[in-house]
Amino acid sequence: MREIIARILNLLCRSNDAVDVQSKFIDLAPTEKADEAGVYSDALLYATSNPRVSNIALTGPYGSGKSSIIRAFLKKYRHPILQISLAAFLPEATASGGAVSKQEIERSILQQMLYGADANQLPLSRFKRIRSPSRWSILLSLYVILGVVACWHLFQKRDDVINGSFFLPLSISNWPTFLWFAVGASFLWLTVYQFYKVSFGLSLKSISLKDIEITPVAVSQESILNRHLDDIIYFFQSTKYVLVIIEDLDRFNNSEIFISLREINSLVNANAGVKRTIRFLYALRDDMFANTDRTKFFEFIIPVIPVINSSNSIDKVLEQGKRLSLDSRLDRQFLREVSRYLNDLRLIQNIFNEYAIYVANLETDGDNVLDANKLLAVLIYKNVFPSDFESLHRGKGNLAQILGKHDEFIARGEAEYKAAIERIEHEADVAERQIPADLLDLRRIYAMALFEKLPAQASHIGQNGQTQIEISTLARSENFDQIISSQTITYRNLNGYHQTINISSLQSEVDSLRTFAQRKEEVEQRTAEARSSTSRRRRALREKIAALRSAKFNEVIRLNVKEMSDLFGAFGENGELPRFLVMEGYIDDTYYQYTSLFHSGRLSPNDNKFLIQIRGFINPDPNFLIDNAKEVVAAMRGEDFRQHYVLNVKIVDCLLGDDAA
Repeated sequence: MREIIARILNLLCRSNDAVDVQSKFIDLAPTEKADEAGVYSDALLYATSNPRVSNIALTGPYGSGKSSIIRAFLKKYRHPILQISLAAFLPEATASGGAVSKQEIERSILQQMLYGADANQLPLSRFKRIRSPSRWSILLSLYVILGVVACWHLFQKRDDVINGSFFLPLSISNWPTFLWFAVGASFLWLTVYQFYKVSFGLSLKSISLKDIEITPVAVSQESILNRHLDDIIYFFQSTKYVLVIIEDLDRFNNSEIFISLREINSLVNANAGVKRTIRFLYALRDDMFANTDRTKFFEFIIPVIPVINSSNSIDKVLEQGKRLSLDSRLDRQFLREVSRYLNDLRLIQNIFNEYAIYVANLETDGDNVLDANKLLAVLIYKNVFPSDFESLHRGKGNLAQILGKHDEFIARGEAEYKAAIERIEHEADVAERQIPADLLDLRRIYAMALFEKLPAQASHIGQNGQTQIEISTLARSENFDQIISSQTITYRNLNGYHQTINISSLQSEVDSLRTFAQRKEEVEQRTAEARSSTSRRRRALREKIAALRSAKFNEVIRLNVKEMSDLFGAFGENGELPRFLVMEGYIDDTYYQYTSLFHSGRLSPNDNKFLIQIRGFINPDPNFLIDNAKEVVAAMRGEDFRQHYVLNVKIVDCLLGDDAA
């Protein structure tokens, strides 16, 4: 009884786990709910029941839901169908980087067509395949043994069989004789019949002499479908398919293949051995044919209205975020802006599927230290540029080049700021040297005005009996200010006589608005202001150097946005997405925290959390527990020690300790 109860509880737990897993993930397969109104299904049912329609096109942009519409239609369509998809063939064919030839496409179509039926249904096909033993194989092997034995027995009695004595007497008691003959004869007949059937599948493909193979030149140029037209017609004669669905054929941008397929469709339907109408349904883009050419290829065209585009993708993104209970962790503005670059529903679903897996592995302790927006940004980049994301792990690719520019831009910015500081200091030195010259020029102006008032015979001037100053040295005299500011001065002529002269109007004659003292003060004040301005500019540049070292990654990149244009352009037509993610700071040099697992070693999980937070410019509590302060200090950047978060108790103790690194 206990075992039964335990099993029931185990089943209930598994059921709950299954529901929980189902809520975390969503499959990317075409859904059957794409045509709930039944509009597309009605159109397809009309086309597939119209005797005049053999080629049907379901057209719409990539990711518009064509496959889902077909799946919804097949729920109502109760006839045998053959589905051919070129999606799996595309990566293999384009691995070399060249264009896909028409023959390669046709070969893939032919393979999927013929291999879509069981080998036993096509015994006469030239394409030989492995046949799996049927449930009657045991009885068949027994019949072969009996047939061989019967034939050997009849061979031993060949003379009696020829003269007829082998069948005597003609009575029921002689049934073993008749049975041996029936088994042997039927076995011989079936053996000849099988050899006869196999002969229909034999054909001379080429003649090979050791390493020399002789093949007609036309074989490499003719259409694969036309070359194997007999097999295609035989395929439809031997199977019951009435509808062939061909998807992803438009990815090769080769409209010639549609001509061959339309011709094949016409020949198959015109064949007397095919007693039903065979229809081809193509799922392709609207722009596959230029102008009105597509109306020449298809008898019925059904347009598909996309369920998602760049304008309404935000609703699907929010829906996926709500499914994973991320409403509180994700920035709504970020979702609104990044959704403009996402216009494929399956891509959005896969991004959030991967998010559920990444967050479960990266946040094992439930502390939610990682920035959910940055993790989502990394996964968006991963899904849109999977090849470049793979290269990023090896330090290569377009994004790796962008991330590698960070240190270069900082070094260049520091060099520019330091050069600017040197220029300012040089200008300040020049200005300082210019002060005496400016004051001397000002004195010369007033000295010249004074000389004009003195007679030509004057050789020295003075004030109040003070020492007389030679006129030629007046501008450089220490008493110049007193002399110019005096009301009267004395001068001495060449004969040694002293006379007095009134110069009270001298300063107003030179400048009616300002005195000499005021003008001198202006020169000195202007010089002081220049010094102050120089000091402010120098201090501002030094602050910029300090800020540059501690600036966020995207702030540094924005300062050099012109140089990044070529790097972002390398992403191709979707280059605006990485530009947005990098410029807005959602992908930066901390990307590795979101792309790989953390393993405890020198750093403990707590140490790693601290470094994650400071890299995101989050200021942890001063009492945040750090286990290996030395290793944390070693992992920090030089500019980190200018920030507030360096004031952690453990870090301060480590830096002030005797054993500090």
